[in-house]
Amino acid sequence: MSLKALFLNCTLKKSPEVSNTKALIDKAVELFQDFGVDSEVIRIVDHNIAFGVSSDEGGDDEWPQILEKIKACDILVIGSPIWFGVRSAVAQMTLERLDGSYADADPETGQYPLYGKVAGVIVTGNEDGAHNVSANTLFNLTHLGCTIPPNADCYWVGDAGPGPSYIDAGGDRHLYTNRTVRYMVNNLAYMAKLLRDNPIPTKLKELDEAAKKVSD
Repeated sequence: MSLKALFLNCTLKKSPEVSNTKALIDKAVELFQDFGVDSEVIRIVDHNIAFGVSSDEGGDDEWPQILEKIKACDILVIGSPIWFGVRSAVAQMTLERLDGSYADADPETGQYPLYGKVAGVIVTGNEDGAHNVSANTLFNLTHLGCTIPPNADCYWVGDAGPGPSYIDAGGDRHLYTNRTVRYMVNNLAYMAKLLRDNPIPTKLKELDEAAKKVSD
């Protein structure tokens, strides 16, 4: 059975507007094909996603359908542009909605739904912020249960101030970005297969009880 990768593009631009983040995501999608990984890309702003920290905010909230795709994937990649030096508001909202997944823990082990999945991050933008976006996003994903392999981030940043971004600036020819996207794809694919064949055995419920015995 082939591995499944899900990319959440957290651009602020609705389709069909051009997204620089999508352009770099598309490169990763193409590279995943060499590993037999099936990919799907979801542009979050094209869906009606409510603000909140639960898995279902009711009404016409479309997050539950996206969450089911997240639960079904092996590889989760968050793509975000840089705005004011940090990840986009859409990326922040996406992580806040994922916070609700704690409530869907496995009844036997207590593992969160993102246990057994590997995660990476793709970042595009001008000026500084790529390390900030990558560090915070990957850290958040580990707390949600994801495994982060080495070199799990890929980014492109342009010159300071307004100007051409990844597509117009010829980012697809940038050596560092082309190198790191390959590092990321190779390591995500390897770790995803490793985890599928060797599930994490940690029983969080048992560890919770052990912690209570030595805590106030």
